[in-house]
Amino acid sequence: MAAGAATGPSSGPDAGVVAPREIARLVAAIGTSDCEFQRNGRWHAAADAQAHLQRKLERARSLGFNGTADDFIERLASRSSLSGRPYRVRCDGVEALAADWFTDELARMRAADSSRSPR
Repeated sequence: MAAGAATGPSSGPDAGVVAPREIARLVAAIGTSDCEFQRNGRWHAAADAQAHLQRKLERARSLGFNGTADDFIERLASRSSLSGRPYRVRCDGVEALAADWFTDELARMRAADSSRSPR
């Protein structure tokens, strides 16, 4: 899925409520996955990736980050802020850019949410 393809509920009037919830779900999703997470050339367990991204998010929020889940993916979950190297995710032996993994996960979450919403 393309990096900009996961648009949806985090834009609009309830973005202040939806975006933090979506971001928290994304951070939790990597932690509960059976995937490995590569940052700066080293592979880490999913729980370590979750802890790293949570710390990075808390630091960004202390500096004023108040973005959408899409912003979180683009600005925090895609690459190292120190080296600029892209993060990678490896699930079942298949590697992908972390940006793509998180974008796909966000799209799945939003699709599931919309299918549960009353019409």
